[in-house]
Amino acid sequence: MRAAAQAQPNFALIKYWGKKDLDSNLPAVGSLSITLDSLWTRMTVEYSDDFGEDRLQVNGRSDQPMLPRIVRCLDLVAGKGRSPAMVRSQSNFPIGAGLASSASAFAALVVAAEAAAGGSRGTLPLARLAGRASGSAARSLFGGFAELTVTDEVIEVEQLLARHDWPLQVIVALTAETAKPLGSGDGMIRSAATSPFYSSWVGQQEQDLTTAHAAVMTRDFDKLAAVAEHNCLKMHSVMWTSRPPIVYWNRSTLSCMETVRDLQNDGHAVFFTIDAGPQLKAVCLPDAATAVAAALAETPGVIRVMQSGLGPGARLLETQ
Repeated sequence: MRAAAQAQPNFALIKYWGKKDLDSNLPAVGSLSITLDSLWTRMTVEYSDDFGEDRLQVNGRSDQPMLPRIVRCLDLVAGKGRSPAMVRSQSNFPIGAGLASSASAFAALVVAAEAAAGGSRGTLPLARLAGRASGSAARSLFGGFAELTVTDEVIEVEQLLARHDWPLQVIVALTAETAKPLGSGDGMIRSAATSPFYSSWVGQQEQDLTTAHAAVMTRDFDKLAAVAEHNCLKMHSVMWTSRPPIVYWNRSTLSCMETVRDLQNDGHAVFFTIDAGPQLKAVCLPDAATAVAAALAETPGVIRVMQSGLGPGARLLETQ
């Protein structure tokens, strides 16, 4: 009745913003992502009637605000008739700061919760359960390049390339370590209700997915860079034109964008993407990684940089 799992965050290159169905947390659009290697979340789940109630510790401290989401996810995986659970979570990167911590957390949670309950669901069914808790978590069940598509009632997720098939590097420029002021879920609801650009965002997503899919399968870096940057800026335009506007960037985010532009002008194979937070992620070919990391580290306002290759999907860990 005890199991542990690890999952890595994933960063969407073709992004997901908006809900088709709030009750099932079904995304309004498909997405395409890369799963990282060096950043991780580890979840340990133990069921026992002796606990009396569900409990959650995050990095060694009780986390009551997050507990209801954890409980709902556990109920989906193990059923409402399960024994109370002790859930322990540990991450090696900032939580709630736009680095996909919820994606790695809920991906690891469903794998650990399923194993602790003695279940045997496969990767896709678990990805669907993780997506009910966090829309992007479904992609962290898969390593390398993953594509999520949406039907009327369910999501489909598949791995396009394994991590070693096209070993890109990702440099994260950390510009703030505090939690973002507005959660992604609430932000998506606001944008769908108030942004005049929202319908265009949804309508153009299929074309971006088709372009990015082809670029990944042919390892066309320039094509992927162009569509990924454009998709990122469109998503943030939807945020900015929401009422009230949703602005996750800070001054250093903009400075990092200028740094990437300078690197591109100098001939380095690199592009940026930014999720719902102030952190810029620079995706590059391996031979550009050293120059990209150095340039971003010297950019004003950058606290530190984190470098990662592409990583595997969520998986069980040995428990003592």
